[in-house]
Formats: sequence, C-alpha cells, structure tokens
Amino acid sequence: MEQDFDDVLSNEVTDDQEGRDEVSLRPQTLATYIGQARIKHELAVYIQAAKSRGEALDHVLLYGPPGLGKTTLAMVIANEMQVAIKTTSGPAIEKPGDLVALLNDLKPGDVLFIDEIHRLPKVVEEMLYSAMEDFYIDIVVGEGPTAHPVHFPLPPFTLIGATTRAGLLAAPLRDRFGIVARMDYYTTTELSQIIDRSATIFNTKIQEDGAHELALRSRGTPRIANRLLKRVRDFAQVGGQSAIDPATVDRALDLLAVDDQGLDEIDRKLLTTMIEHYHGGPVGIRTIAANIGEEVNTIEEMYEPYLLQIGFLMRTPRGRVVTPAAYEHLKIPFDQEEN
Repeated sequence: MEQDFDDVLSNEVTDDQEGRDEVSLRPQTLATYIGQARIKHELAVYIQAAKSRGEALDHVLLYGPPGLGKTTLAMVIANEMQVAIKTTSGPAIEKPGDLVALLNDLKPGDVLFIDEIHRLPKVVEEMLYSAMEDFYIDIVVGEGPTAHPVHFPLPPFTLIGATTRAGLLAAPLRDRFGIVARMDYYTTTELSQIIDRSATIFNTKIQEDGAHELALRSRGTPRIANRLLKRVRDFAQVGGQSAIDPATVDRALDLLAVDDQGLDEIDRKLLTTMIEHYHGGPVGIRTIAANIGEEVNTIEEMYEPYLLQIGFLMRTPRGRVVTPAAYEHLKIPFDQEEN
C-alpha cells in the first residue's frame, strides 16, 4: 500500500492502464492543448509556414521535467502537419540497423519521435547527423575485404526529440535541431482547466473550487494532476458524492500524504533531513541521497526541480540549501544564526 502512495506523485507512467488513459486524455490540436502558450504560438507559425511551402517541418527538440506533455505535443505537431508519426525511445534503438528500419518506413514530411533522446547509443546518434542535415545515411554492407558503404537517401522528415536532460545531449546533435523549446511547469489556472477537461472525459463532475485545490497540489505537472484526479474520483465515488468538492480533495490527498504545496513524504523527508542533520545546508547531493535512501538521479530528476521551482531549495557552489520558505511550510523555526 505504501508503494502505491509513493507512486501517486511520480512523474513517470506507472502502468499500462495509465498509459491508455493518457492517450485518451491527450489533446489533438494546438487549439485544445492547454498551457505552454509561448511554445504553441511559435509552433503555429512554423507549422503554417512549412505547410504553405509544402516542406517538412524543421527538427524539434522538446526538453523539460517529466510529465509536462512533450509526447503529447509531438503528436499534436504531427496532427497539425497532417502527417504520420512513428514513436520510439532512445534506449529502444540499440544499433544502426534499428534506426535504418525506422527511417526506411517514413514518407515525405512524416514525423519520427524519439523520447529520451539523450539515451541514444553514440553510434546511432552519429548516424542521425547526416539523416537530419542532408536526409541520407551511409551504411556499411558486408564484412572484411568485401565491406563497402551504401549511400541510402531518405525522404525529408521531421525528427522530434524529447528529453528530461538536455545537458546530456552532444553539442553536434543539439545544434541540428532548428526549433528548441523548453517546457515549463504549468500554472494553477492551466492545471485547473486540464483537470476540468479530464473530469469531463472521465464522466466525473468536479466543482471549480475542487479543481483549483487539486491543481494546487499537482506540482505544476499535468500527469500528476490527472493521476490525483483519478484517486480523488475513487474517494468521491465510494463516498457516494455526485461531484468532487474541496473537502473531498483535502480528505483524499491527506490520506495519500500529499500536502497543500504538492509535497509528498519523500520531499518532506529530504527537507527535514537537511534541516535536522545539517542545519539546512549546504549539503552535497550524494550525502542527501545516502541519507534518504534514494538514487542521486532520482533526486535530481524527480524531486529537486519542483523544490527549486517553488523556492524551498537553493543550489549553491557548496551544495543544496533549504530556504526560510521551506522552514515556514514545515513549521520548523528558522534560526538565522545557524544559517
């Protein structure tokens, strides 16, 4: 049961059913895609220009924390361009032959979406350079003395790469993307609209105040908002309520150990450990990981970005530091002299 509670605020897709739910919740057009206004405006211009010229859209790199809608946006782009989309992920393309098979299936203008593109093997990544720039790949056929290169032309296509770790991309690959967009955390208003839309799809009634309360606790992330909505819906249904109200949201999320800032047990454990054992910091990330029993990568990718975003944590050259705002939230007295 404890594991289920931990999964509620995870940014990752946790099971097949959730994957299917996400597909049904995905908007199909830029007009129905909520949030990321600046990116949508830019993409609308680029898409219209490419369609009017009859060309493939320039290659697109989408980066940002998990659960913000990178995959959804890739599907929206393909839909707006009225072309087919093939989806894969970096770790799934193990050798050059896998990439050749994917590229060979593309028609002019089609979209190839590679999630977690920072995890592409080096040999595959280097093959992408010529594919992206000049729409051809050279493959070596045969072995030993009979080995010879074959020039393999490709139709003009659009590569959309998504990554949570843009800094891990090699510069030559990053520079070949003509459109680079950083996905931001969503505002409470945007999340309320997403929750409202999802509730309609789930045939669930939710009061405006209830949606707002749920949005406040969703860590600025649509995937978490939809996951929390499904859990709160269960509580409302079992309680025989016709609509989800703020009281139901409070009761359900208190049971799930999600507080009014969207922090879960791990977030609070991370902050309280730093305060109780290290006077709030500075503390190195490896020390924090050892203390709370989590991997360094997990902290850096899942917990730290949100804590930095809401001003509960600071990064300094000497390590991480807990801010006075976090002390206030956790109701722990802030000793100015110690810090």
